[in-house]
Amino acid sequence: MPGPLSNLKVLDFSTLLPGPYATMLLADMGADVLRVEAPGRLDLTRVMPPLEDGVSTSHTFLNRGKRSLGLDLKKEGSADQVKQLVAEYDVVVEQFRPGVMDRLGIGYETLKAINPNLIYCAITGYGQTGPYKDRAGHDINYLSLAGVASHCGRRETGPPPMGIQIADVAGGSHHAVMGILAAVVHRQQTGEGQFIDISMTDAAFALNTMAGAAALAGGQEQKPEGSMLNGGTFYDYYQTSDNRWLSVGSLEPQFSDQLCDALGMPDMKSFALSQNPEDQRAIREALKTTIARKTLVEWQDVFADVDACGEPGLTISEAAEHPQMKVRGMVVEVAKGDGDGGTQKQIGHPIKFSATPCESRYTGRSLGADNGDF
Repeated sequence: MPGPLSNLKVLDFSTLLPGPYATMLLADMGADVLRVEAPGRLDLTRVMPPLEDGVSTSHTFLNRGKRSLGLDLKKEGSADQVKQLVAEYDVVVEQFRPGVMDRLGIGYETLKAINPNLIYCAITGYGQTGPYKDRAGHDINYLSLAGVASHCGRRETGPPPMGIQIADVAGGSHHAVMGILAAVVHRQQTGEGQFIDISMTDAAFALNTMAGAAALAGGQEQKPEGSMLNGGTFYDYYQTSDNRWLSVGSLEPQFSDQLCDALGMPDMKSFALSQNPEDQRAIREALKTTIARKTLVEWQDVFADVDACGEPGLTISEAAEHPQMKVRGMVVEVAKGDGDGGTQKQIGHPIKFSATPCESRYTGRSLGADNGDF
């Protein structure tokens, strides 16, 4: 069954994570994505461990459902090939520093002259304008400049290196997809294409949401362990007797009451609702002491039938086997590109459609080969 974006053709010049993840999401939803990769320019995700059958698992995941074309953009005649291709495509996605595509002879204005309806999305660290537009950076740098890191982590240890790439994916990839789909709607209404300028730093700054509102409009500068959701209250992780972690998010009275009853500490119910820092420290210490008495599995049994927002801290492998993830189809089997009929487990598409399941995209095209299908 075709996906909701089955009429959309995307020409993808991106590498690493933000652009490829964005175009993977589009491919999962049915878009025809052709990835242009220079044979002599190493994409680090190709060699990033672990490998399966000599191919990086990250690379096969990020490029599922796509076709690929090996093309050295610096080689004479390559620009002409791109110009021929772009006449038939709806969207171009690129992740070079500002001006690189222009120097290659395939910048927005050049491609727009060939295809006036073109939607062109440029994903960069800092955007197409501003004093930092040509500066190098990575996820950790964008989060730092955007103020996100300033209110994460612990007072004593400072901001943590995150386990996921927040600025790259939640910032670059997701905002790129939103921008592209908004531009598609705009084109349907007006016939006009768009140039979309995605800055991962801008997007990370926007992700401050409630913390940003408190700082900018409320005058409250955000600090680690200084607010309701970043460790300033009992809303936190607590270590179990087997050195695992239990998350407690029982902020509302109906949940905190059940939490205190389940843990055998009913005298702490009033502390849970208090905004007094001393009361919050008291309930945190009580939770720390109580939760440390049982293993994670024992606490899972306790909370199995208690609606108190207490959930285990699972590994990725454990999460993949959780009944909720299984019912939602969040782990899928994707055909490999080696022709042996084997499959690889991958994280599935998170958006569910009533009539156009994205699972049809996972096995419709094989993975791995250049100048063919991924």
